Amino acid sequence: MGTKESTLDSNIDLFNFNILIMAKKVAVLVVNPVNGFGLFHYLESFYENGIPYKTFAVAPATQVKTNSGISIQTDDVIANLKGHEADYDALVFACGDAMPKFGENAGKPENQDLIAVIQAFGDKEKIIAGHCVAALIFDIAGIAKGKKVALHPYIKDAVTGATGTNETTVVDGNIYTAQTENAIGSLLTKLLEALK
Repeated sequence: MGTKESTLDSNIDLFNFNILIMAKKVAVLVVNPVNGFGLFHYLESFYENGIPYKTFAVAPATQVKTNSGISIQTDDVIANLKGHEADYDALVFACGDAMPKFGENAGKPENQDLIAVIQAFGDKEKIIAGHCVAALIFDIAGIAKGKKVALHPYIKDAVTGATGTNETTVVDGNIYTAQTENAIGSLLTKLLEALK
């Protein structure tokens, strides 16, 4: 009986190892404050589907808050992702209440790193996904030029290089966008297929 259990455990470990090797590794960008509903929807879906990920605060430190004030700690900061984009197969931008003030804070090092990292992933044609103002950030970074994107109603006039739509989710090549956090579930169906 012990041999049978050991073999079963070894097969399960080998199966889990193969899932991790085959799945694409995701870098998740966490703004401060972040929309917790959106962030955790991504993270729990990745966890439940065996997709490895690492969270990066778009902030000077790993301690960030959700829009509702809950403190969370990310794995690292975006400054440490810059230059290491090759270690990841995909990038997810988790939006939040930090974004309405992005224009005022665009010159901060973490926001400059945000744009540089998105550009680096875009230059390599890696999967890039996000919701709410993600389409605007992707547009600012220059990676969505001519691509269709799902637009949050508040940013329709601000997006100029991408082709905005009224669709709740859009996939155009390597760019995956959801109009709001309420559309992430639909977006994740498509994103998970690409990441497995």
